[in-house]
Amino acid sequence: MTKFNSLKTLQESLFTHQTNCVTITRDYLKRIETKKHLNAFVEVFEKESLLRAESIDKKIKAGKAGKLAGLVIGIKDNICYEGHKVTAASKILENFTSVYSSTVVERLLAEDAIIIGRLNCDEFAMGSSNENTIYGRVKHPKNQNKVAGGSSGGSAAAVAAGLCLASLG
Repeated sequence: MTKFNSLKTLQESLFTHQTNCVTITRDYLKRIETKKHLNAFVEVFEKESLLRAESIDKKIKAGKAGKLAGLVIGIKDNICYEGHKVTAASKILENFTSVYSSTVVERLLAEDAIIIGRLNCDEFAMGSSNENTIYGRVKHPKNQNKVAGGSSGGSAAAVAAGLCLASLG
């Protein structure tokens, strides 16, 4: 698969039917599996993201796709997504499932983005190295002897490693 560097180039390929959302999502899922040792993702929404990709492909064919159609994005583990776990990388919230979606998630979904999973972060996003998390440290994709850094290290590592086109951190 072509590694897309922007939403514009991805959508050009989608809207000219050179590829489709299901293919793109499957490729990102394969990359996530291959690079799981980086510890960027704490949960992957495999089935859900593929179903969503299939639905968005139909919207593209019908000419009714949203502005973010095909954008495969990961969300930091402190951003609420209704019906999904959100732990803020803390044992305190280990079994908490969000009862609502944050505004940013609602807007992403309304414009046909594909949320592929939750990304590792420092506990309660309070830190600067991404080592203080119940999930273990996030490794830097270019030098795995180092950490990704920042409280949003999972988000940064996921984009740098090509595990999603964008992330919220």
